[in-house]
Amino acid sequence: MTWQGLCRDVAGAANAARRAWAGPCRERDLGVQALKAALAAWVAWAVSGWWLHAPVAFVAPWVAVVLVESTVYRSIAHGLQQLAAIAAGTVVATAVALVLHDTVVAMAVVLPLVLLLGQWARLGSQGIYAATGALFVLTNGSVSVATSAARLGEALFGAAVGIAVNALVLPPLYLRDSRTVLKDATEEAHDILRDVADGLAEGDWDTERAGSWHERALRLHRLVEQAHSSVEWGRESMRGNLRHRRVATGSPGGKQYDDAITVLDYAAVHTAGVTRTVLEAADEDRSAPRPDPELARQYATFLNQTAHALRLYSHSRFVDEGEDELRDAVAELRGTLQDLRRGLARPLTDDPDQLATYGTLLAQARRLADQLVISGG
Repeated sequence: MTWQGLCRDVAGAANAARRAWAGPCRERDLGVQALKAALAAWVAWAVSGWWLHAPVAFVAPWVAVVLVESTVYRSIAHGLQQLAAIAAGTVVATAVALVLHDTVVAMAVVLPLVLLLGQWARLGSQGIYAATGALFVLTNGSVSVATSAARLGEALFGAAVGIAVNALVLPPLYLRDSRTVLKDATEEAHDILRDVADGLAEGDWDTERAGSWHERALRLHRLVEQAHSSVEWGRESMRGNLRHRRVATGSPGGKQYDDAITVLDYAAVHTAGVTRTVLEAADEDRSAPRPDPELARQYATFLNQTAHALRLYSHSRFVDEGEDELRDAVAELRGTLQDLRRGLARPLTDDPDQLATYGTLLAQARRLADQLVISGG
């Protein structure tokens, strides 16, 4: 690592710390989860090691710390899977070691079995703990049923502590992340459409500029995918979460989030289609001609209105304001789309390539408007 890279990493860490200190943010969420994991490990060790002097007390804090997961639901689901994997590995290793009376030979027999068992789909990502449980048995001195039973008891106690801490102490919710990502994606869609509209209206667009628009439109699709992932993550964070009753109806579990993802997906796909058509028209090496200037200005008006409607749609869904403005914008969008259809229906040219360009632009316009008309009408 270079000195400059180290300085950037230190500066990034300092900025993250400042954001966490300043107010609610992703960095603060991560910090809270880290402190909760440390608390869970401390509680598990204080009870099992310091107070009860359990023979294998280290198992409890180890299980507790790894089960303070990103969501309460995940803590419970992974906790059950992990306990099943540890129990399977512990039981198999104990049985084989007691039969063979040789831990080295037992390890050679047990490890392939438990590693295969760890691939069982029902154990999910926790399957590796079957091998871990077996190794704890085989590498920790003499093997006995009592010690293995104590180890399972400690694992159960640690899992209970980890799940309880995650569920009761500031259980994680990721609603803020979902709203932020959705708004960011909407704003990017708005900005792309406005930039394309301005370029078409001014007639000031070349291959480089059109290529930039198309690249941004392709990146928009990735933003929408991130928004979808964030909504699913936020929805999972509501499951088994004691804080969900204090959350407004606009949570990731609500229909408005699914509707927003659908609208944004339409916007991303058809914005990419529009920008691709414009890029082909700007490329001098291709046969697709530029649209007529008057038609381009009409299309620019449509794109501007679509961008405005998208922003109003986002505002109405997540701020619960602007429904009347959205209906007016959608009505205006309908009228502009009809004018655009009539304009494109006129025999502007006999050139089949130009007609193909017009047809593609009209098809993308109709599809881009359809979902907003349905959702906002």
